[in-house]
This record gives sequence, structure tokens and C-alpha cells, in this order.
Amino acid sequence: MITYPDQIKKAIDTLARLPGLGPKSAERLVFYLVKNGNHTVDTLLEQLSSLRKEIRVCSTCGNIGTTDPCPICANAKRDASLLCVVAEPQDVSVIEKTGDYSGRYHVLGGVLNPVNQITPEKLRIAPLIQRIKTAQPKIAEIIIATNPDLEGESTAMYLARHLKPLNVKVTRLAKGLPMGATIEYADEVTLSSALKGRQSM
Repeated sequence: MITYPDQIKKAIDTLARLPGLGPKSAERLVFYLVKNGNHTVDTLLEQLSSLRKEIRVCSTCGNIGTTDPCPICANAKRDASLLCVVAEPQDVSVIEKTGDYSGRYHVLGGVLNPVNQITPEKLRIAPLIQRIKTAQPKIAEIIIATNPDLEGESTAMYLARHLKPLNVKVTRLAKGLPMGATIEYADEVTLSSALKGRQSM
């Protein structure tokens, strides 16, 4: 059995905890960084440090950027009566690429997942409800754009149930997104179709 130095073992263990990386992928990355020398490591450290110092979470919508409020919330030309609710910040970027949506966003910060103890209190649902109640001008429509998988559908149903008493139209992305697909990997044409074909909940 191969025994690595502690520094390499710790680096592998840390990287293996990142989403989408297992121990083997983490091991390959660590040895790639070691093989490519100090310049690659220094560049990566500099970029990660910059990321930590400069990235902000928008206090209005929960999106990420370098300013607070984010450019979308600060843009007076966006349709303030239309609010698209997504799970993660990367979903905002994908929907923006369609060019078919001109409203604003609300990022939940995940989806309901009882197995992983992600309950409504751990998501940005309370700020969403407060935002709808106090919005000026009033929000006319909420588009729920969570993934069409079990957690995404459960989150959408929970939101619809809690938003309907607020007298706001609640719709859901429709055709174009097959069950089990994720918004992050959907192409712009598919998402554009889903936006246009959204249905009331």
C-alpha cells in the first residue's frame, strides 16, 4: 500500500469533499498541482483568495457578485413585477443566457432535502415571503424554477402552498425540462421553451 506524505493526504482529503470530486479525482488534482510546480499553485491560491475577498452575496436576492445589491437587482430596467425563484446562483446565469427573461430573481440557496436535514428554515424562503409582502411595485408573478427532480418538485410544491395565500400568481417551468434533469446543464433553447411554457401551480 502506497503511503503519501501527510501534506498530500490532507490535500487529497480536502479536495475529495468538494462536490463532484471523489478520492481518485482529488488524488489526480493534487499530483497535477505538484507536477506543475509553484506557479500553478500560486495562481490557484491567488484566485481563491480573490474569490473569498471580493465575492458578495446580494442581500436582496441571494445571488453572488462583486457588489451588493447585485447588478440584476440594481438594474431599474428589469421587470420588478416578475420574480424567478431558483435553487442556486448558477441557475441565474443559465436562465440569463436564454435572453428570454427580463425579471428579477430570488436564490433559495438549495432545495428541501430531509435526508440531508435541509429544512425550510435553512433556505431563503422566509426572506422570499417578506420580499413579496413588501415589494413596491407589487410582484405579479412568481416563476418557480427548481430542478424537475424529487427535491426540486418537493420544494416547488412547498413554495406554491405558502405563496398562494399572498395573492400572487405562481407558475412553474414547463415543457422542455425532462424529469430528473438539472437547470445548470440545460441548453438555452430548452430553458427558453420551459420559460415560455410555464404553467400555473
